[in-house]
Amino acid sequence: QVQLVESGGGLVEAGGSLRLSCHASGRTFSNYDMGWFRQASGKAREFVSLIRRIADSTSYLDTVKGRFTVSRDNAKNTLYLQMNSLKPEDTAVYYCAAKLPTMINFVYWGQGTQVTVSA
Repeated sequence: QVQLVESGGGLVEAGGSLRLSCHASGRTFSNYDMGWFRQASGKAREFVSLIRRIADSTSYLDTVKGRFTVSRDNAKNTLYLQMNSLKPEDTAVYYCAAKLPTMINFVYWGQGTQVTVSA
């Protein structure tokens, strides 16, 4: 089992920045691919970003490319999402998730942290 706890959400004006953190416990953090997802009110959850265990390769939702940066600190068992130039449409509950590289789907999820961007 991997336990994930997000933090860092809040209310910010459009154009502002936030950094989300996700602390992992229970297993060796560096063994896992880590992802960020979000779910806006009334909408389906969507993928935001991924950072793989191997080579720290990353990928992003097209609409956040160039604004969001995912990173990880394996020594601190922590995943980060730096969000800059925030837009009202980024408003959502943000979740971190984990999977082993051999898995297709993310199987471990945090409880989420609310990000609200005001116009």
